[in-house]
Amino acid sequence: MQRYLALTAVLLAGHAFGQNTCTGSRDLHLTNGKIMTLDKQNTVVSDIVIQDGKFAAVGKTGDTRTSPCTRTINLRGRTVVPGLIDNHNHIVLLGMRPGYDIRLETAASIADIQAMLKAKAKTVPAGSFITTLGDFNAKQVTEKRLPTLAELDAALPDHPYLLNGGGTVTNSRGKAFFESKGIMVSPTGGIAGPGFNAALNALRALQTFEDMKRGTMDAMTYLISFGLTTSVDMGAFTIPGTPDMQDAAQAESVESLNPWTMYDAFMALHREGKMTHRLRIFYLTQDTRPDVPILKQRLLNNFPDFGDDMLKTSGIGEFAAAWRVTAQGGPANYETALQLVAKYGWAFQQHTLSLNEDKFTTETFEKVNAVTPIKDLHWSIGHVPKIDKPTLDRLKAIGAGVAVHGWLYLGGTPQNGGPPFRTIVDSGIHVGAGSDAAAVSVFDPWLEIYYMVTGKNSAGEMINPGQQLTRLEALRLYTSENGWYTHEENKLGTIEVGKLADVAVLSDDYLDPAKVSDEAIKKLKSVLTVVDGKVVHEETR
Repeated sequence: MQRYLALTAVLLAGHAFGQNTCTGSRDLHLTNGKIMTLDKQNTVVSDIVIQDGKFAAVGKTGDTRTSPCTRTINLRGRTVVPGLIDNHNHIVLLGMRPGYDIRLETAASIADIQAMLKAKAKTVPAGSFITTLGDFNAKQVTEKRLPTLAELDAALPDHPYLLNGGGTVTNSRGKAFFESKGIMVSPTGGIAGPGFNAALNALRALQTFEDMKRGTMDAMTYLISFGLTTSVDMGAFTIPGTPDMQDAAQAESVESLNPWTMYDAFMALHREGKMTHRLRIFYLTQDTRPDVPILKQRLLNNFPDFGDDMLKTSGIGEFAAAWRVTAQGGPANYETALQLVAKYGWAFQQHTLSLNEDKFTTETFEKVNAVTPIKDLHWSIGHVPKIDKPTLDRLKAIGAGVAVHGWLYLGGTPQNGGPPFRTIVDSGIHVGAGSDAAAVSVFDPWLEIYYMVTGKNSAGEMINPGQQLTRLEALRLYTSENGWYTHEENKLGTIEVGKLADVAVLSDDYLDPAKVSDEAIKKLKSVLTVVDGKVVHEETR
């Protein structure tokens, strides 16, 4: 009590001098809610107290003392869940998109696209480029096609625009710009194949560092609007011509950046105290040389789990060598690379898209495990659209896990669905979920959760029958199970005393099918998002 009386005196003195000593406070009291803690007992409480960015009391039976700077928020019965965690995405790529990015992943028609573009234009200076690069598929809209130049002109008469997703199209203002750069654009606004990379490079040439910081802020703002509070970023391919790459693989694509500078915008925002979303970095390397020099330097000159609770280095992935697996085997330097990752004590996650890749990766994990046990390193295989039970059992035996990603929600078919969510969860292996978003998937976690729960893609087609999860299981894969991948299971993913205070107050009651139908899961969002004890997103309506 004396502590709080003394603090009150300091606050009053501060106000006397025109200061607000509660600025930056990380103290909240959330009351009158349906708060799903997702602890092991699935406890539901009505109140939580957050002090100094951590949960201080969960439920009315705990220590509910608060500081004078504590803000009380009446939730009015709303459902609250732990801040969602994406265990594999590319938020850094999203932040580095040229122009003013707009995600169209929730659009269900051309009219939706036009409405979203019109709304975006109101926030963008006239004449500035608006872009949608990746994470879109014509399958998701009723017309099953890209919008036309005329349709884009109707939505954006004052802004050039570029859309890439299952094809590339621009509007009249964009057409004029690209043609001035020698890039061929059809009369209907189409840009064929290789022309997209030329268009992308023309836009990148316009970017300033301030643009990159603004884009990174926009990316964080987008994710926290869904209640997604932590991203485990899996890096990017390397832009051709990047210096000091020592023969490592390079690729010209929307998924490529300079690996030496790609984190600079996030680092600058972190120094300025402007991060609203937690970032966990996995370093992607694709060495071709037997001595894996780039990976080796990363391991020798970085520390695993170095940083603070908002930004830290967490692992290696989603590649540790140039990746190509055939029936004859995989990269000759792969085991060398993984032996080093284990030796230096890093977490690791490997991209796989076929059962052959799953088996090759598992075999290599087993070889490494025989030298350096990997159980406590939290290694995993990511994507796994075709993994089988025997391979899961082998991974489980050595303490490895899997990370499931519903990227097939956008473009999957009945012949190409997956991952086998039900088989994986029932195997007992450690499993968490993410998106793999930034080019081929969707960042919106509720679209990913919809896919896990229903087995249906963006067009409403059943593509993953027999592999559906319950709503609670799917939510847990996006929360309580995801701290494991960055060795933060005791810090993130549930609402428990002492853990980092990240929460999402949902727009509706996700766990009640009578209130939220399966189709309505796709429309869920956060009306209030808390990260590190601070309100970072709040709907005013």
